Formats: sequence, structure tokens, C-alpha cells
Amino acid sequence: MQLSITAQLPKERGGLEGKVLFIDTEGTFAPQRVYQMVQAMQLEPEKILEGITYARVYNSDHQVLAADKAFKVCQEENVKLLVVDSVLSHFRSEFIGRESLAERQQKLNAHLHKLLRVAQALNLAVAVTNQVQANPQAFFGDPTRPAGGNILAHASTHRIMLRKASGGLRAAKIIDSPYLAESTEFFQITEKGIEDATPKAKRDE
Repeated sequence: MQLSITAQLPKERGGLEGKVLFIDTEGTFAPQRVYQMVQAMQLEPEKILEGITYARVYNSDHQVLAADKAFKVCQEENVKLLVVDSVLSHFRSEFIGRESLAERQQKLNAHLHKLLRVAQALNLAVAVTNQVQANPQAFFGDPTRPAGGNILAHASTHRIMLRKASGGLRAAKIIDSPYLAESTEFFQITEKGIEDATPKAKRDE
């Protein structure tokens, strides 16, 4: 939702000066929250909400169809950001068991490459959220890993892991990027949306 607002801002404010297509697989998009964030930023809520084309998809076939139609919508509406939240939810719930894994990954691969083609052809950003799963073979370190396997990893340019941190903060860690170094930044969710934050340990230094 924060990205859906930021993308519409002028370039001097970090925006893309374009509209947004939001494909929602889990029903988590909240217009009232966007309204609250935009109001707190002292912008026009109605104008920002009008700039978001919202698509609620109910299964993986519906999600694939939405990606098929995305090219036309993005072209006609001057869309500069396409969001899929979350990209793997329906695929994980519909393709259960090891015997259906190959079919799931094949379908997911085709879906991701459609999103990539839209991004490249229309010069827009695509942001997808993904879930994590436990790795039972991890004896040391963090046992969680991104779901979706190598297909999802290879289709992504920048991968950022989000997690809760102490003191009500959250951490965003770059885990894969062609040119950004691995680093962690802290943020907090406020009435205005996402804002930079400093952990207590660093504030005390």
C-alpha cells in the first residue's frame, strides 16, 4: 500500500508519476488504510485512490488471467507499478504434495515471465510479496527461507526479507541484488505509513 502511494508521487519525491495496478490474492488491500496514510502525508486521498486499479483474484487461474490482461491495462492507464500481493498464495494452496510440485513450478514460472515481459515492454516496476517457510534441514542460523524455490528467486531482480525487530520496529534486509550490497535497514509502521527508524541500541551509541 505504501508503494501504491509512493509510485504516484512526483519524481523529486521518489515517485514514478504514474498509476498502480494492484493484484490482491489474499484480500489484504485496505482502501481506508491508504486514505489514512495519504491524509497524514497531506495529499489528496481521493486522487491517490483513483490512481490505483484494484484486482482481487480468487485462484491461480484467475491470477494468471489478471497478468494476461495487465499489459493492456498498464498501457492504457499509464501504470508505472504493478503489485502482486502475494504471488505464491494460491499456488501453494492449490498444488499440495510433492507429486504436484513440478506442475506448480511450471505454472508459476510462466506467470512470473509474463510479469517480467510486462515490466520490460512498458518500462514499469513490478513488486511481488512472498511468504517464507521453515527449512527443516537448517541446523544453524535462520531456519526460514523464501517459499517458491529457485524459479521465484531467479525471476526476481532485488529480494528483500522483511521481519519484526525489537522495540516495535521492523527490519528490511537485502538478500539478493545485482548491484546493491547486502545490508539491513530499520523502519516502523505509523499513521503516515512506512517511516525510517533507528534501533534502540544504535540510538544509545
